[in-house]
Amino acid sequence: MKILERLYRSPLGYLMSMVAHQYAKLHQPFMVYGYTNPGTKAFHKYTRISSTTVILSKNKLSLADHVWVWHYSVLDATEGLTIEEGCQIGAWVGIFTHGSQNSIRLLGKQYVDIPHINRKGYTRGSVKIGAYTFIGAGAIVLPGVKIGKGCLIGAATLVTKDVPDYSIVAGIPGQIKGSTFELDKKYLDDPELFEMYYERSLLQGIKTPSSKEG
Repeated sequence: MKILERLYRSPLGYLMSMVAHQYAKLHQPFMVYGYTNPGTKAFHKYTRISSTTVILSKNKLSLADHVWVWHYSVLDATEGLTIEEGCQIGAWVGIFTHGSQNSIRLLGKQYVDIPHINRKGYTRGSVKIGAYTFIGAGAIVLPGVKIGKGCLIGAATLVTKDVPDYSIVAGIPGQIKGSTFELDKKYLDDPELFEMYYERSLLQGIKTPSSKEG
């Protein structure tokens, strides 16, 4: 594996990613490294997506680097889906930007004959997930929701409304239970973690661990 890692980090990484994506279609679930953003055409070497992930309207999905999407999740980008840097999405997660829960009754048998953009009662709304947010296994994100950066969405949570930055959310429907920054503080006495922390602005005014010792 060490040799493969070195090769992937070399200029051969793009070709290796293309081969892996093709192989993924024929093999049991595994993580595929590398993703080319359809909009920007940028290749994100450290984004990892399961071979079993279902992506709807891939051309409307904006996915940054260092993103992780685990097995059997659904990314519905029909109305636009943005997932920023460093997000991790667990298994069996559903992120949806459209829904037919009302239009099927309103339109009856005519539903299939009407283009989805013209269907009355259709739920539509783009979804955005901020940088370094974690979404636990089995969670559902509904259309039109904006989740801030640095959030923690608990397993099996139903996210029905916007979530502020640094929120811990759990439940059905999801409710804010706390702050990820407050959760993280107990780890930041470690000088190495303090220096690596993803959101430097939150550390302003806080003494570094080394200065506390002095």
